[in-house]
Amino acid sequence: MPMPLWLGRFNTRYTNRLIGPILVWLPWFGWLFHVGRRTGRPYKTPIMLYHRGDRGVIALTYGERTQWLKNVLAAGTCTFESPRSEPLHLASPEFIHDPSRRLVPWLIRLPLWVIRVSDFVVFRVVP
Repeated sequence: MPMPLWLGRFNTRYTNRLIGPILVWLPWFGWLFHVGRRTGRPYKTPIMLYHRGDRGVIALTYGERTQWLKNVLAAGTCTFESPRSEPLHLASPEFIHDPSRRLVPWLIRLPLWVIRVSDFVVFRVVP
């Protein structure tokens, strides 16, 4: 079972604002830039993206009801930026259920197994 949605809302309002600027310097972390599906307002969310070749994978640690995911699915595109790499333009989001968690690096599989996360969104990286 993914983490509770109320925790995600708390993190969005408080925690992300405090530790987001530090967190994005860690491996795999960065800012996901997306546009609100109703307001058209730009948003940025600190998130972990696993980039392999021409695809990017995000584990849905809060499940599929998060606002950032709804925005990205509605727009069909977003951008991932990390201070350590060039921006990645992501398109064609696809929801995937993978109980083996093979979409992510082996180091991340155990923590995802512990919190019972097996849902992911996979993007095509646009050159």
